[in-house]
Amino acid sequence: MVNITEKIKEIEDEMKRTQKNKATEYHLGLLKGKLARLRAQLLEPGPGAGGAAGTGFDVSKAGDARIALVGFPSVGKSTFLSRVTKTKSEAASYAFTTLTAIPGVLEYGGAEIQVLDLPGIIEGAAEGKGRGRQVISAAKTSDLILMILDATKKAEQRRLLEAELYAVGIRLNKDPPNIYLKPKKAGGMKINFQSPPKGGLDEKMIYQVLKDYKILNAEVLIRDENATIDDFIDIININHRKYIKCLYVYNKIDAISLPHLDQLAREPHTVIMSCELDLGLQDVVDRCWEELQLMRIYTKKRGDDPDFSEALIVRRGSTIEDVCDQIHRTIKETFKFALVWGASAKHMPQRVGLSHLVADEDVVSIVGTKSGTREAMFGKV
Repeated sequence: MVNITEKIKEIEDEMKRTQKNKATEYHLGLLKGKLARLRAQLLEPGPGAGGAAGTGFDVSKAGDARIALVGFPSVGKSTFLSRVTKTKSEAASYAFTTLTAIPGVLEYGGAEIQVLDLPGIIEGAAEGKGRGRQVISAAKTSDLILMILDATKKAEQRRLLEAELYAVGIRLNKDPPNIYLKPKKAGGMKINFQSPPKGGLDEKMIYQVLKDYKILNAEVLIRDENATIDDFIDIININHRKYIKCLYVYNKIDAISLPHLDQLAREPHTVIMSCELDLGLQDVVDRCWEELQLMRIYTKKRGDDPDFSEALIVRRGSTIEDVCDQIHRTIKETFKFALVWGASAKHMPQRVGLSHLVADEDVVSIVGTKSGTREAMFGKV
């Protein structure tokens, strides 16, 4: 472990010393590839390595989604958790109050969203400092990251946290690169570009990086003309990458000037609050719901009114087939058609099949074949 950390430091130092120009781009690309491989080894050790170190972080995923609270010590994560859930996470004005991952449940629109209060990240968490590896591993399992920041401190806090998360393979507010890579057993390298590259990535660099990863036979198609060497390395290490949405939440806005407050509020993916004065907490919760892209689907049985007391929670882009799976996995076996009332229906009700896309707050009634174990209309079972 120490040797890997030392090698990472050596590569980082060499990258800092290397002046970027056309002649050194290939060398830098190789260094970035080696750095990514070493970090994967450091943060994902083999079986039996350091099992006890994760005590308190192995929290079972529960509810309809998971939110991770990430930030430096004493920025208000524990207070926020206590305000928006029924969980009391110890809060104090000194650093490292939270030493384990503390889960809470946020109830919103019929959904139950698990919120994890993670210990404060310190600079160097990517190398395992301050139980950083366990914190990062828990953050990787989340559907949304809330980066809690102190509005009274310098903007560098956000850059440092982003750098720590990036170093361990967490990509914030990004989609996976539009690059196709398929390693093969034979046939050599076949590297193609859908459009002339503009991001500095070329065939020679791709070949050298793949060779360094001991990939000598592969098919590569670069679909994005702006793809960079960092994007390509991410595709090689795709099993160690997690693309997660992030909201930057600035706390303690009661202690800053109005111009500064206005500036923060206008930044992308940003929301502001004051846990101390209970300001803006509902705005944060509302934004979380939007970013998670959850939808509520209500069910209706034959001859009954819709059941609005309990919703099925599905992701945006879900179909009737996904709704069936939420009700019971055997329903598709006897599925005939569904009746839908709501925003996704062209008329009320609309008769649809399994591929029909549902919308938030649709009412759905599933009609099955008479030969099935259930006869006609299904509500939630």
